[in-house]
Amino acid sequence: MAQEQKLESAVVAYARERGILTYKFVSPAHRGVPDRVFIWPTGIVLWVEFKAPGKKITPLQARTIEKMIRQGCLVAVVGNLAAAFAVFDTLQTKKNVIADK
Repeated sequence: MAQEQKLESAVVAYARERGILTYKFVSPAHRGVPDRVFIWPTGIVLWVEFKAPGKKITPLQARTIEKMIRQGCLVAVVGNLAAAFAVFDTLQTKKNVIADK
């Protein structure tokens, strides 16, 4: 199993242990979209692009991620477990809030 796949599998297991939904995302018509989407019980949605340690995102991935961020999406690029766990642990304590109308 490649390093990127091992990283992704470990992060998916970590997320599922915390009650976070995770879906593999493939968009054939739109290459460059992050690998997975994670959804917290609090409603937070995070897109994650996994990279093997030392590898960089492609220019297409960078443009796609930038577009997603401009639309208000949370996107992380992770290349190691420590970085992934830090992102997940930070978001675990956050809650989405719906304002009263």
